[in-house]
Amino acid sequence: MNAPFNPGRTGHREPFSAFVCDETTAEALRPIAIELGWSPEKVNKGGLRNAVQTLSVSASPNVLFVDLSESGDPLNDINALAEVCEPGTVVIASGQVNDVRLYRDLIASGIQDYLLKPLNPDSLREAFANAQAILNAPKLADPGSDRPHCAVAVIGARGGVGASTVATSLAWLISEKQKRTTALLDLDVHFGTGALALDLEPGRGLTDAIENPSRIDGLFIERAMVKASDTLAVLSAEAPINSPVLTDGAAFYQLQEEIRGAFECTIVDLPRGMLVLHPHLITDIQIAVLVTEFTLAAARDAIRILSWFKSNAPQTQVIVLANKVHPQALLEISRKDFEGSIERKVDFVVPAEQKIAAQAAKLGKPFAEAGKNAKSLAPLVELAGRVTNITDSGERDDAPAKGSKGGKSDAKGGSSLLDKLKLSMPKKAAK
Repeated sequence: MNAPFNPGRTGHREPFSAFVCDETTAEALRPIAIELGWSPEKVNKGGLRNAVQTLSVSASPNVLFVDLSESGDPLNDINALAEVCEPGTVVIASGQVNDVRLYRDLIASGIQDYLLKPLNPDSLREAFANAQAILNAPKLADPGSDRPHCAVAVIGARGGVGASTVATSLAWLISEKQKRTTALLDLDVHFGTGALALDLEPGRGLTDAIENPSRIDGLFIERAMVKASDTLAVLSAEAPINSPVLTDGAAFYQLQEEIRGAFECTIVDLPRGMLVLHPHLITDIQIAVLVTEFTLAAARDAIRILSWFKSNAPQTQVIVLANKVHPQALLEISRKDFEGSIERKVDFVVPAEQKIAAQAAKLGKPFAEAGKNAKSLAPLVELAGRVTNITDSGERDDAPAKGSKGGKSDAKGGSSLLDKLKLSMPKKAAK
């Protein structure tokens, strides 16, 4: 709670301690503690007074249960507890006073929950589960860090090109290899795979934010995001497909703002339709990774998206990544012809690796993690390095390719994309 952490106190922090006033409460707590892997011997007699005395000379536990039944002034006594309870401890209190004003005052003073006696086993389990969720939530970024926040959007030129695979891999590489606290925000509310790719349950955080944007603040972010590791957390959803999501995009933008204050890096898995519906989501995005494949349809849509960025978000640097690239003989369009059609170079090419992709899916790991020893996936590592170099320096490195005309292939009156590609292909003898 409030007391400064004192490393001189005894040993490591215990996962759980309880201080109760009667044997009935102790008997209710012990089996729940055993279920959660905690020692039932940590259920102590003496109530709040014993808790204050004990914690004044020993390290605070991660989860603390205190019984206020013998307290004449619960609010003042909780404040006294706060003076000896170290930051990071989640406090759950119980008592016999059924007063909503007391409940609100206790919550405002810093405790996590207040349970009315006699204790219900299901209520205890729920309270302890919430406490563990808070302890496992991603920690806020160090406010003293002098590195600028890294904000990246990953967008697929077409469905199925692997934009979500690239987004989860990029988030994992930045969090794991560069040790930056990273948030993966998956904005495909109905069919997002951000949590699935990390073998996590998505939770209701994203849908709750959309339904009630006024709830979004730092505490909401701390509780809603699902922790994948010490440095990586994800906010994803699997909203019912019979429930359309009606939003003006304000919740998405507010989420980005709050995440910016809590993490060093944000990776947004952004469905391309969002560019049309909510263009303001790109306002504070420094880099957009456009994931594509070497096909005619992908070339057409890459041209249109690149043109959109030039007109609507010139402040955002676009990096083009070709994904799941097969050998030349199996390509619908060669790399040279593709680059000619979009009138710029492809920055990174990631080859098709079906075995690694299947292994990643089976293990519930990001593609980059499952193939971390594969040389063919080096472009993803290079992409992560380039992204952080650009955001750290604050300078763009996207000088236009020679001969670029700003993507006018989509203009009216010009020859079609297919016609332009045919001009560069070798002519076959007429049959």
